[in-house]
Amino acid sequence: MKKPDLSFAALLAISALMTATACSPTVKVEAPAEPITINLNIKLDAEVRLKIEEKAKEDIQANPGIF
Repeated sequence: MKKPDLSFAALLAISALMTATACSPTVKVEAPAEPITINLNIKLDAEVRLKIEEKAKEDIQANPGIF
């Protein structure tokens, strides 16, 4: 029985490696085309409500006969 040729084994290994590489998924990381925006309306709304609530408590304490 004849031993396989070294160049044939190398060619077989290279082709197997290329086949495995071609089938593997790739992941691309890219920067977004548009800038990222963060909407802060919720925080401002909560701050406004807190100020109004505090003012209402002060007004009620200053004028207990209103209600």
